[in-house]
Amino acid sequence: MIGPRARRGPAVYLVAAVAGCLVGLVGGGFRWCLVRAEELRGSLLGASEQLAGPGWLLPVLCTATGAAVACAIAQRVPLAAGSGIQDVEAVWRHEREPQPLRLLPAKFAGGLIALGSGLVLGREGPTVHMGAAIGAEAGRRARMDPRDITLLHTSLAGAGLAVAFTAPLGGVLFVCEEVTEVVRARLVLLTLIGTATAVGCSQLLLGDGPVFRIPALPDPQLALLPVFLLFGAATGVLGAAYNRLVVGVLAFCDRVTRVGPVARAAVIGAVVGLLLGIDPLLAGGGDQVSGRLLSGDIPLVPVLAVYLVLRFVAGPLSYAAGTPGGLFAPLLALGALWGALVHGLALPFLPGGSSGAVPFAIAGMAAMFAASVRAPVTGLVLTVEMTGATSLLVPLLAACFAATLTADRMGSVPIYDSLRLRSAKWNRPPEPS
Repeated sequence: MIGPRARRGPAVYLVAAVAGCLVGLVGGGFRWCLVRAEELRGSLLGASEQLAGPGWLLPVLCTATGAAVACAIAQRVPLAAGSGIQDVEAVWRHEREPQPLRLLPAKFAGGLIALGSGLVLGREGPTVHMGAAIGAEAGRRARMDPRDITLLHTSLAGAGLAVAFTAPLGGVLFVCEEVTEVVRARLVLLTLIGTATAVGCSQLLLGDGPVFRIPALPDPQLALLPVFLLFGAATGVLGAAYNRLVVGVLAFCDRVTRVGPVARAAVIGAVVGLLLGIDPLLAGGGDQVSGRLLSGDIPLVPVLAVYLVLRFVAGPLSYAAGTPGGLFAPLLALGALWGALVHGLALPFLPGGSSGAVPFAIAGMAAMFAASVRAPVTGLVLTVEMTGATSLLVPLLAACFAATLTADRMGSVPIYDSLRLRSAKWNRPPEPS
């Protein structure tokens, strides 16, 4: 017999495949434009170094202006602020309706300006939200029923994440583990086909291969497994602290009512621009930081500590500017810095023949994601897809387990649950995520 789910028809899978192509082209175009914006930002930084006198004001002015303009765009389309992941979760929980397609240009332009100006935000937020908007609109145009529109909205959000990091499995797991917390055949199939076509089309613009190229790594020693467990537990504490700081900075900005949101964004942008002028690695989404560490170019321990502390603060501060932009990429960079720092500090105590700082940086990326988002399998698979470090699966499993358990035992609320509940409390559209 044909069950009721099957009788709803296979047309929705064709819609998901076509919508996935659009997500791939839009998300791939967004990433391509970001690369060009980062090149322009690098040229401006180079020009500022050549200017006599107050040349340092150029990055400050550029980032402040970019943050203000991006915030102004988000003010016109409020749900464009942040990554929108908690909005995708709210739609799945029937707490609000899928957003109209007009969200897409605001998210694209605002995200490009905000991230291109140097704010410490991630590209995955805009691509996730744009993917969800495309999926919902495709369902509406195809006259699907409300259940399938919601499924398309959710599954194409996963396709957006997959395009952001060239991580198709990570996109599928993100939908099941983080957004919906369920595994259903129809949802999984829609996410699979949407993600496949999205990543395939994005590669026409971006090429294939992992985001980061890493040196060949030796198989990890069994003696290091307890070390990765301890490292994961420490990362759980750091992830819980980061979540608390994100929510705390947002709450503080809510209380500063004498300054308008656009002016506040400009001030935050000026602070981040000052960091950018001091060292480009202190600002931006974090790919430059992660790429340097994963290539084996490890700074001295004091330098790692400074990078970690400043980016730890700059991420939540940028997040509070009310511009489009996500959390994942800065979290991954923070985890890589943390892993390299811990390796540098613990090196005298590690077993002989330790494989270096790169495995710890990779483990830090996965564990930090797991601790903050509370999606350990997604964090693990996402990191492996971005780096190709399949030899580290066992240490990553240990680190993600310990990080997730520690953060949970500390009573830390997963970051997107906190942001969704915060939005519901204030009875307004979600703010930065």
